[in-house]
Amino acid sequence: MWLSFFNGAGVGAGLIIAIGAQNAFVLGQGLKREHQWWVASICALCDWLLIVVGVLGLGTLIQQSPLLMSAARWGGVAFLLWQASKAIGRMRTGGRLTVSSGLKASLGKVVATTFAITLLNPQVYLDTLVMLGAIGAQQPSPSGFIIGASLASMAWFFGLVAGAGWLAPRLTSRRAWQVIEAFIATILLWVAWQLGSGAWLHG
Repeated sequence: MWLSFFNGAGVGAGLIIAIGAQNAFVLGQGLKREHQWWVASICALCDWLLIVVGVLGLGTLIQQSPLLMSAARWGGVAFLLWQASKAIGRMRTGGRLTVSSGLKASLGKVVATTFAITLLNPQVYLDTLVMLGAIGAQQPSPSGFIIGASLASMAWFFGLVAGAGWLAPRLTSRRAWQVIEAFIATILLWVAWQLGSGAWLHG
């Protein structure tokens, strides 16, 4: 079981951390301190549910269909490129974080946005249902793999919002936000290239 657990934690961390659009949103909520723990909880819960469903067989089923694999692959590429273009646009216009602002989005709006950016992102399904599902289904202990991958997801999202809260007072300048948006755009473009080139599907 421990081998499967560590395999799940390692592979899960490698894939989950690479989901740029979702991570960018979580980081942004942490920086703004807008219901960030709710955001982290929802992201971790969705990952757990998708990993369970994937390991229990859906990932293998999708992987056996060239049509579904192609749709998931190129849908993910299109989504990532769209998000990267938005980050580049924000980088050009700049921005400024006002930490002490009393104007915050409502919990309902943040929750709805979190579900949308998580469940409407094709890359999430490719990573959790297909990749983690296919790998986890081949482990000696699928349940150990699920636990490891789920804990990696939980540690990442809660760590991200915790670290963002510490960084918030230090990221109030326009220049700082431009650097962040440039970093986000670079990650999104790199992930899109990896996905489009088939690096994750064949390696």
